[in-house]
Amino acid sequence: MALNTNKDLKLYYSISEVAQMFGVKESLLRYWEKEFPIISPRKVGGNIRQYRKEDVDNVRLVYYLVKEKGMTLAGAKQRLSQNKEIVARNSEILDRLKEIREELVRMRKELDYVT
Repeated sequence: MALNTNKDLKLYYSISEVAQMFGVKESLLRYWEKEFPIISPRKVGGNIRQYRKEDVDNVRLVYYLVKEKGMTLAGAKQRLSQNKEIVARNSEILDRLKEIREELVRMRKELDYVT
């Protein structure tokens, strides 16, 4: 899940923006926040959450392990505690491969259109 480059300039994201980025419900993000200390959005004005880029990146790691790899929460916690950097690198590689695949599919459609 790559962030939109225009949104990369933002300092904070709302919980609804983050939920939309990953196609999950806000309640799931609040639950993950309780389960994974690495997800710690700033809370202002009561309980309004402001996610920094670092928080979004950590949500991406949890999403990758739980939703894409099918790990349990306990397994994801263990994997993140063992080596967060390897998980981050694998997630980034997968995101890049998905982008490449989308580009290749787009190119194939264009070639099909030309021929």
